[in-house]
Amino acid sequence: MSERESMEYDVVIVGAGPAGLSAAIRLKQLAGKNDQDITVCVLEKGAEVGAHILSGAIIDPIALNELIPDWRERGAPLTVKVTESPHWVLTPKKHLTLPSIFLPPFMHNKGFYTGSLGSLCRWLATEAESLGVDIFPGFVAADILYDENDQVKGIVTGDMGVGKDGKARPDFQPGMELRGRYTFFAEGARGHLTKRVIRKFELDAESQPQVYGLGIKELWEVLPEKHVAGRVIHTQGWPLKSEVGGGFIYHQENNQVSLGFVVGLGYSNPYLSPFQEFQRWKEHPSIRPLLEGGRRIAYGARVINEGGYQAIPKLIFPGGALIGCSAGFVNVPRIKGTHGAMKSAMLAAEAAFAAIQKETPSDLLQDYPDNFEKSWLATELKNARNAEPAIAHFGPLIGSAIAGTDLWMRSLGIKLPFTLGHRPDNSTLVSKDKAKKLNYPKADGTISFDRLSSVYLSNTQHDENEPCHLKLKDSSVAIKVNWEEYDSPESRYCPAGVYEIIEEDSKPRLQINAQNCLHCKTCDIKDPTGNIEWVAPQGGEGPNYPNM
Repeated sequence: MSERESMEYDVVIVGAGPAGLSAAIRLKQLAGKNDQDITVCVLEKGAEVGAHILSGAIIDPIALNELIPDWRERGAPLTVKVTESPHWVLTPKKHLTLPSIFLPPFMHNKGFYTGSLGSLCRWLATEAESLGVDIFPGFVAADILYDENDQVKGIVTGDMGVGKDGKARPDFQPGMELRGRYTFFAEGARGHLTKRVIRKFELDAESQPQVYGLGIKELWEVLPEKHVAGRVIHTQGWPLKSEVGGGFIYHQENNQVSLGFVVGLGYSNPYLSPFQEFQRWKEHPSIRPLLEGGRRIAYGARVINEGGYQAIPKLIFPGGALIGCSAGFVNVPRIKGTHGAMKSAMLAAEAAFAAIQKETPSDLLQDYPDNFEKSWLATELKNARNAEPAIAHFGPLIGSAIAGTDLWMRSLGIKLPFTLGHRPDNSTLVSKDKAKKLNYPKADGTISFDRLSSVYLSNTQHDENEPCHLKLKDSSVAIKVNWEEYDSPESRYCPAGVYEIIEEDSKPRLQINAQNCLHCKTCDIKDPTGNIEWVAPQGGEGPNYPNM
């Protein structure tokens, strides 16, 4: 084992998504305006910036306008404006279009942009590098550095060349220490280091449990005569019954359509498969005709924060901050999080810059949460906070009516004096004896597909000769609890076929096909006893999304 090398920075940022890159850009902008020299690095576990980025996406440019006002002139890859945005309520045979007059004004999408969030992040990375930010793709943040006072002082990158047995291989290279005055965690939803920081500093002691939805997405190239650039559709209803969720269809550029399905992970039936629900959804008579004659070109999956304002933990800790989806700045009814991630990052960057200018910088960036509470982002999230839990508690029909009423009243300045809470997603499953088995149709290979052929399109790669990055805290629980009580729900909720029950000596055994993992984090969230823990594999591994 070689001794670790180290590098010193003013700010170390974990994650090159919209939040991490926006924070880096803002820090350098402030430094330039004030003739200061601030060193910033961004660590990215994907093989390249954008490799692990997946979103619908419809982007409200409000934060981008603040960060880079001339982004259009500078060539940002947001070129398709939303021209129409119908909302469909699906029944098994047809769809009903909900008149836009029924939707609160802030839920309208006309004039926003649809495109690839991965491409936007690649563009933001070039902007950051032009300002002097160091970006390290292919390096995973594996651990957190603390000083003698338990203040975060940076991170340690993952060791490379470790064998399945945990021992160094001949190609072993030790990780590096990246030390910073402040460390920002921008890992996205359910980040593995973010979890540790939240637990260590009890950042969620006064917030509601964070809850999530699993978003599964495909990118299609459709026939030109079926493509309407700028048309975006959201759906609710069929095939889901009592579950929270819905679909989206976004017509983007080059005859491409981004479509996907989100299922809230608070569902109760252990036999439900979000992947199969997505495949059924595509067979709907209002959706299938769009895809016929086209071809599927990409596939991926990722969890989404759905807890809203009340589930945001404390944003700061000694030596750093949580930004973006690491904290959960997603507006669920608007189905948007990019603008919130970017704004939170800018606020944290401004707080860090101000602190660094002081002769004795504080270890707590208190300006960040203070300014967040005064921002348009906090106002927006407060107004939307009851939408998801209303549907989760009262069901799609009554819950949607309650949520809609609450949203309309808040848009009119009438604030209802209550905030609905959440139940942790892994506490909602009923036992297999109380659940109805669900029979899903076989994939036709044209419109609907199986999981393994889908994973192939995600360009997922993992070194098979390395320790498994999906850890079981107690290996016996997989059979004694998951299989015996719930009929192994992990074999159905995983959108990549990672978990499989096989027979060995006439007994069931859980097999983990870690090489298929899309890094969606569903297993880390939905496992009934919290027995499965996702940790980062070697840097550069996982999916390699081209333009998702």
